[in-house]
Amino acid sequence: MGLSNGKVERSQKTDWDEFYSIVDLAAPDLNEKLRQWQDYYNHERPHGSLNNRTPWEVWWELESKTPLTEEVEAKYDPTKERFREQSYRADLALQRLKGGQ
Repeated sequence: MGLSNGKVERSQKTDWDEFYSIVDLAAPDLNEKLRQWQDYYNHERPHGSLNNRTPWEVWWELESKTPLTEEVEAKYDPTKERFREQSYRADLALQRLKGGQ
C-alpha cells in the first residue's frame, strides 16, 4: 500500500506544482483547462518514472502484450485460486501447515 500511496502523492504534487499553482481555481473554464492539462500530462509530458516516455507511449507499447478480457476468462481456472490471509505471516504459516499448496 505504501508504494501506491507514494505514487499517488507524487502525482498530486506534480498536479499542484504544474497545474493548480498557476491556474485560477475560480475560472469559469477550469474544467476545460483541466482537460487540456490531462491531455498534455498523458500525451506530451515525459515522465521520469517511465524512462522519459509519456503514459500513452507506455500504453501503446504494452497494449499488444495485454490480453483481452475474453482471453483471460478463457484461461482462468478457479480451482487453481487460493484465498490468502490478510496477514502475510498468518498466510505463510497456513501455507506451511498445508504443505506449500
